[in-house]
Amino acid sequence: MTSQSASTLRSRYVAQTASDLEENRRKQQELAERITVLKQEEGLLADILNLAERYEGFADASRLPEQSQDEPVAAKTKRAPARAAARRSASTKSTPASRTTKAHPEGKSRQPLLGDLLADLLSYEEPRLAKELRDELLEKHPDRNPTPQVVRNTLEALVAKGRIRRHKRQRSVMYTLVKQG
Repeated sequence: MTSQSASTLRSRYVAQTASDLEENRRKQQELAERITVLKQEEGLLADILNLAERYEGFADASRLPEQSQDEPVAAKTKRAPARAAARRSASTKSTPASRTTKAHPEGKSRQPLLGDLLADLLSYEEPRLAKELRDELLEKHPDRNPTPQVVRNTLEALVAKGRIRRHKRQRSVMYTLVKQG
């Protein structure tokens, strides 16, 4: 190897090393920014959890913020995550049957939440597709007609809450109920 080719090789290594170090520094900066964002999100989620725990103590449901039964869960969480989380955690204390008998201030009876209906359709052993659950829901509750996307969003919200479990098989996503206790 000649001294000129060694010098050329050395300069390539130096340039490559400098480029790699610069890329590494850029990635470290991106990760530091992402960590900052995640810490902020963690703080927000902790605040939401605190609000939800505070609303759980209310015995009088009329003191809770109003909840529209016609909106999908995903839309409610985007609009007001703290209030929606507080309402949902406070409402998990009652059973779906007891919710259907309560009356709105307007005198209409409340429908059970879509998430509760879907959880009732799931079993502990047999994973089910979102499409199957929607079809069965339409059959058992003809007055409810959620879109397939609303059903999937609701199922994913239940997964996030830990009430159901997601199973992926190739390109299919299936759901089962989480065993309580």
